[in-house]
Amino acid sequence: MCPILGSETGPRRKETTVSATAPETPLAGSTIGVTAARRVEEQATMLRRYGALVRCAPTMRTVPLSDDHRLVDASHELLEHPVDVIVVTTGAGLTGWVQAAQEWGIGAPLVQAMATARIVVRGPKAKGAVRSVDLTEEWTAPNETSDEMLDYLLGEFPAGLRIAVQVHGDPMTDFCAALRTAGATVIEVPVYRWTEPEDVGAVDDLVTAVVRRELEAVTFTSAPAVSGLFRRAEALGAEDEMVAAFSDRVLAMSVGPVTAHPLMSRDVPTLWPQRNRTGAMVRKLAETLADRSG
Repeated sequence: MCPILGSETGPRRKETTVSATAPETPLAGSTIGVTAARRVEEQATMLRRYGALVRCAPTMRTVPLSDDHRLVDASHELLEHPVDVIVVTTGAGLTGWVQAAQEWGIGAPLVQAMATARIVVRGPKAKGAVRSVDLTEEWTAPNETSDEMLDYLLGEFPAGLRIAVQVHGDPMTDFCAALRTAGATVIEVPVYRWTEPEDVGAVDDLVTAVVRRELEAVTFTSAPAVSGLFRRAEALGAEDEMVAAFSDRVLAMSVGPVTAHPLMSRDVPTLWPQRNRTGAMVRKLAETLADRSG
């Protein structure tokens, strides 16, 4: 199990690890904070294989919306008034949407309605989810960013279309507003939302660990995870101190540019791998810290 910050009882002892110089353990002696809520143990295992000590503090919680009226209403809207374009931002989101529709008894009709639309996807995972329900995407964002999707939609599609946007926790307010300004009718499909973490104390401890420079790096695999960490830092009155720590000592490592955006908007220097995958992020982190220590 990945240890959770704040889970200890009594005085906290400084953790140590056996020194290692083998090239396959470039993170030996490094402590890495993990903010992810999903697939956290998988990421922690990767980091440990490189020799790292791992401290987990999920900064948000994913709440499925299978019983939420907003998703029900959006689904019926698509059935009653088919859209011209569907924007799929995450594979998990599309899969959860279709599964929820199946529970309501409208799964097959919903997929049939989707089949009449042109489908734009943000990345390989979204593409895989589209094809898993026997649909075909028209275009995939080369660098898996929402900005690329918006540019494509504004450049390739005429005004006046009906566009369904599968939002992914982040409401994508600017994205949807830009489409509306260009003349589109936008139907937002909220397949899940982010809410407060289950263990707020663990997140507060992570903020403190960053401010005290007790970590070599913190990893981020979603933009809401970034927002969750900074929300707690703000509540603690430590946001400026945390930004300073990220700027001079603690490495902010993102899985990709979409996740990095809320960090960079706060002037936090951020790195990410060329390929937006957790494994690539861990390898990039190991290489960067090894170069820094060398």
